Amino acid sequence: MAQKTTSLPKWVRVLLPGAIILVWLALGGIGGPYFGKISQVATNDQSSFLPASAESTKVSNELQKFQTQKSIPAIVVFTKNDQKLPDDAVTKIKTETLKLSSLPEVSGSVSPPIVSDDGKAALVVINAKDDADYRVFVPELRNSLTSANLGVDFKITGPFGFLYDLGKAFEGIDGILLLVALAVVFVILLVVYRSPTLPFLVLLNSMFALSASILAVYYLAKADIVTINGQVQGILFILVIGAATDYSLLFISRYREELTRHKQTYQAILTSWKRSIEPIAAAGATVVAGLLCLLLSDLNSNKALGPVGAVGIVMAVISSMTLLPSLLLMGGRKLFWPRMPHFNGEDAALTVPKNSVWPRVARLVESHTRTVWIVSGLTLLVLSAGILQLRADGVAQSDLILGPSDAREGQKLVDKHFPGGSGAPTQVIVAQNNVDKVVAAIEKDSDVATVYARANNSPTGTIPYGKTADKITAQIQQATKALGPQFAFNPFGNATPKVIDGEILLEVTLKSTSDSIDAQHTVERLRTAIHDVDTSASVGGAAAIQLDVRKAALHDQMVVIPAVLVVITIILTLLLRAVFAPLLLLATTIVSFTATLGVSALLFNHVFNFPGADPSIVLFGFIFLVALGIDYNIFLMTRVREESLHRGTRKGVLVGLVATGGVITSAGIVLASTFAALAVLPILFLAQLAFIVAFGVLNDTVIVRSLLVPALVYDIGRKVWWPAKKPRE
Repeated sequence: MAQKTTSLPKWVRVLLPGAIILVWLALGGIGGPYFGKISQVATNDQSSFLPASAESTKVSNELQKFQTQKSIPAIVVFTKNDQKLPDDAVTKIKTETLKLSSLPEVSGSVSPPIVSDDGKAALVVINAKDDADYRVFVPELRNSLTSANLGVDFKITGPFGFLYDLGKAFEGIDGILLLVALAVVFVILLVVYRSPTLPFLVLLNSMFALSASILAVYYLAKADIVTINGQVQGILFILVIGAATDYSLLFISRYREELTRHKQTYQAILTSWKRSIEPIAAAGATVVAGLLCLLLSDLNSNKALGPVGAVGIVMAVISSMTLLPSLLLMGGRKLFWPRMPHFNGEDAALTVPKNSVWPRVARLVESHTRTVWIVSGLTLLVLSAGILQLRADGVAQSDLILGPSDAREGQKLVDKHFPGGSGAPTQVIVAQNNVDKVVAAIEKDSDVATVYARANNSPTGTIPYGKTADKITAQIQQATKALGPQFAFNPFGNATPKVIDGEILLEVTLKSTSDSIDAQHTVERLRTAIHDVDTSASVGGAAAIQLDVRKAALHDQMVVIPAVLVVITIILTLLLRAVFAPLLLLATTIVSFTATLGVSALLFNHVFNFPGADPSIVLFGFIFLVALGIDYNIFLMTRVREESLHRGTRKGVLVGLVATGGVITSAGIVLASTFAALAVLPILFLAQLAFIVAFGVLNDTVIVRSLLVPALVYDIGRKVWWPAKKPRE
């Protein structure tokens, strides 16, 4: 199809792209250094992502009344080859750990060593200030204990220990993740273009888009407008590189086609820009709209990904429609060397490589239309059955990290020698006049090991309560009877519960590990039992935080997913000027998503042997697969609509499939590969997200967009554009 393009003065054709390139160079120069700075405004503390309405959030805020500064416990567990610890070793542990209270990151005093019943382990709790830098404090703590020559082994675990290990796992974001993603994309682009220059151009466009995104996100986080963690940071990197590369592939493909129809390079650029702006802007808009629906989330971490990801996609669209065309215009046809497109006349027909598979796919769709869409549709439905095996109800904190973890090994020692919740108790804030009834309700639960209350004038800062107090009193009496009255003592002296604003803080140690699913179930039972006695009481702590995160994630699925479907349907309706076609595209994308989850569930459970999945994995997978899957349908259907206006719907489907087949497949492989790069970070959530998105994108590209959608549209014919004016068949 010939395209008439307005002639532009030469100075405009030189100065305008030159100015655009200079602007992006400035953005890149300013934003580049922020690659290493963005982690400084990220946090991996789960409690910071909870909504204000969560019960554990209320407890966290109330705790400030009972302590001078909010803190996060670090637990140090000492052992010696699974042998009983000598008395002198325990004494030395006590002496040396007390010195740790002088460290600037420590809040309050360090607890005395608690020796396990079997005598083979000792546990010390060190409360770190909530603003302590884990990258400094944990190595400082480890060096202090190592230099003390205690003669025993130790592991640093507890919430602060896991925070450190998570932080270490995320450190690869600034380096290895980015390098792997860029290397994978570069290799794919070399295969696609077989050109030594175009891959660099595409990567340059992606990196400038990412630099601008990071610069904007850094200042948003610094101003406390968004809260980000390593997870959001990693997804931003991958999302921008993948999206910018996809948009670049689409633009360059159309540009190469137009170079055969235009003698002047700038005319090919202008025509390509006019023909590409609508699908690229619409594709970006669907992803942005889907991401911004996350603002409806309860979890602040999900809310953060919304605007952060949206900023990245907007930058990817802008750079692909400004910087990339400017670079292509300055380079001219020689950028495609050694396969430079030549001018074949204004009415040059669409040409595809002789060895291209897409004409054969188009013939298959044409000759076996109904068979193609029935078989591909049934295949997706069968794969969807695996979704019944998906276990996305949360995992223990110790399972979040793949590979070595000192905190996980330390937690295993705590589980072996102590009640699982030792060092990270469940916290209950209760009215003073109801405390006895509440303690009685707590002690009825079989998973409760001990109950203590924050106290005044206590050497440990707490005193036992209820049956725990009775047990310790009996032990003291037994010891007194055995040793004689001269050895009688009361370790808690005249200590009394600390009462502030008529409330008491109880610390409940569970038998279950504080980061386990069992502990979360216990918290649910305790909340029910306690609220029956005192509706004003609140239950918090590490297990409660994880429970509230899981509940918020499930709520987000119920709210965000329908919102995304509605928003994307509206965008597709406006883009395609139809109602039936958008609903058809959305239905195929949803079936593709359920098929992906089905395959993922089977592989996660029976091949990768993952312990489960975070509830947020379903929401994140949906956001990316539906939004990005729709992108490929947008690329296809906008071309089909363009061709249908001139050739008729059925012919337009075949031409559109052939014209976009290569570029969309390349874009799908690029996006799948960039998301797969997330698996280099040893984080369970990111490894699972990497597989879900990578497999899902390939599924969308190969089955849905190549076979299912073209066959359905071909079979339905011009009715697919209802209620718009229908082109001929």
